Formats: sequence, structure tokens, C-alpha cells
Amino acid sequence: MRLRHGPVAHAWRSLLYRLPKVDLHRHLEGSLRLSTLVEIARDHQIHLGLDADLEALLRFTASEPASFQRFLSRFQLLRLFYASQEAIRRMAYEAVVDAALDRVRYLELRFNPAALAQARGFHLEEVIEWVLDSVAQAQQRFNIQVRLILTIVRGEDPKIAWQIARLAVAHRPHGIVALDLAGDELCESATELVPVFQWAREQGLFLTVHAGEIGPSANIRHAILVMGAHRIGHGIQAIHDSDVLELIRERNVPLEICPTSNLQTGAVASFRHHPLPDLYRLGLKVTLNTDDPSVSDTKLTDEYLFAMAGMGLHWQDLLRILENAAEAAFLSPEERRILIQRLRQEIQAIGRKKAKEEVEGAKSGQVAPFSPFLPSGC
Repeated sequence: MRLRHGPVAHAWRSLLYRLPKVDLHRHLEGSLRLSTLVEIARDHQIHLGLDADLEALLRFTASEPASFQRFLSRFQLLRLFYASQEAIRRMAYEAVVDAALDRVRYLELRFNPAALAQARGFHLEEVIEWVLDSVAQAQQRFNIQVRLILTIVRGEDPKIAWQIARLAVAHRPHGIVALDLAGDELCESATELVPVFQWAREQGLFLTVHAGEIGPSANIRHAILVMGAHRIGHGIQAIHDSDVLELIRERNVPLEICPTSNLQTGAVASFRHHPLPDLYRLGLKVTLNTDDPSVSDTKLTDEYLFAMAGMGLHWQDLLRILENAAEAAFLSPEERRILIQRLRQEIQAIGRKKAKEEVEGAKSGQVAPFSPFLPSGC
């Protein structure tokens, strides 16, 4: 995207990369390395057709028409690659590593165990354990804290949904913290899944529901009042409904917003038209996330850059949004406090270093064109 390029964007991106970050909405299935998929296709003889370009099949490009259905179709293709225990373990490990390399300090990684299991007839419990084990290994080796969310898609067989919910509860001690409802909110109903989510909440799991991305704001109301959602995935259609905006504000329900994904699904026409700044200024607890970094060809650093360069948010706005994410994390109050303290300490350290660099630059006549840390008068 053009917003990534140019000297100003480059300077800001360098600074934003250094920022410690929190990603609350990232799908494992949308976080797979292209190079890994190439190797899996070779090792497992996955044939995509003559002259198939895997990158073109996987990644959504700027020249491609925005479409929710086209975006979802990527995940049907990706099911071909959940070919073995080794492949799934590697995907989970690399997804965490890639987040850590983008300086994501806290990640909530969600995945659909039914999708991983059904591809090759694995059991739900074993794929969950493979992911848990690989994520634990990545956490030990890299500077990142991870919690997991199990996804159930709209239209899922209720028997499978109940199995996933029970497994989520059983694995709470091992790092599974929530259930997620995803899928096609335009064409699939969530009615049969409501008891599953209500039960899961009663058992102590957090809930997040994809709603109001492409579908109407009424889906957000249903997610909060009927399903009991603690957070809303996307939720950007709330901007068109003052009653839903008030509900979100009154209940202090965080919104997991993913700008690049929203463009590619057709939920918004451009970054300039994205409602994130308006939702933020209305006092809603908005957060910035990646959704599907491999499909969207993005990183969380990019999402922060797009919010600044494409939507007009400022450095202090981004810091507030980052703190929103930490406050909305599916952690205990004490764990949240520690996370927020850690982020603040890292940001202060970046500020001291950046301010020193800019003061030295000012003395030599080489001040950067923007200086969020430079004290006035220098």
C-alpha cells in the first residue's frame, strides 16, 4: 500500500515498529508463512492446479475487488495445508514468532479446531494440544505472552460447538481463555449456538463475537445482550446506530478493529472513510489488530501506521489505543496490571532514547520532520 512508502512513512514506521504492542484479534489460520505453505505443499503433494501462484491465491492484493466472500474463500484453500501434526505445530509456532518479531508483547491467537481437525480426520482435542504445546515453546524462546481463543463458526454443527466449548473449559489452566464466534454474519445464524456461548461464560471463559463487520449493527446488540460478549470483533457498523453506540459505551465493550481487513472485505471504502477515529473520539474502547496478517499482507506495525497516515490519528491517540488493548486483554486483573506496567516502561524507554536522538539531531541541524518525543524549546 502507498501509505507504507515515502520518507515520512518510513520514519514513522521505524518508530512504530519499536513500540511494544498488543494484538487481541489474530487468527492462526490467517497467519501462515507463505514459505511454510510452499514446503507443506511439496512435502504432502498438495496440488493447486497448473501454474498456480500460491501467493496470489493466498494474499489479498490492492488490485483485487474488495469482497467479504472472496476474503473468506482464502480459508477454504488454507484447509488443504493442515496436513499433519508437524504442519499444524509449525504453523502455530511460527505465528507466535512472527508476532514477537513485530514486537507484539501480548498476543491473543484464535483458531478453529474443527477446521484444523477435519482436514485430515484429526481429533479436536489433539489439534488443540498440538497448538498449545507449540505456542508454549514459542513463548519460552521469544519475548511474548500468549493466550489462546477457540473459534466456532456460525452454522457449525451444535454437537461440534459443544465439544469445542467443553475442551476450551478443560484447557483453561493451559492458556485457553475464551471462545470466539466467527464466520459469515450475513448468511449464517448464530441462534443455535447461543446456549453454547452462554454456558461457556458461566464456566468462566471470556467471549468475543465477530459482529457488525459486514453485517448490521443489530448483530452487535445481539452479541452483547443475548450471547454475553465481553468484546466485539470489528464492530465498525456501530457507527450507523446511535443506540448501539450508547450500548457499547455504557457496557464499556472493547472493539477489536482490523483496518486492512476491513478494506479488503469491503466493510469500508478506504482508510479515509474508516470509522475508527470517530469511534475513538466518541469514547469507545477501540483497539488495533491484524486479523489475518498473511492474507492481508500486514503487520501490527502497519495497522498503527495506517491509523496515523491514513486516518489522521496522532501519536498520543495510538498510545491510548494501545493501552485500551492491554485493558481489554482476557487476563486476570493482576495480569493486566503487570502488562500495562510493562508496556508503559518500554514506551518510556523508547521516549527517552528518541528524545535524546532528536535533541542531538537538533544540535546538528538534522531534526526529523516529526518529533513526538522532542521537548518544546529544543
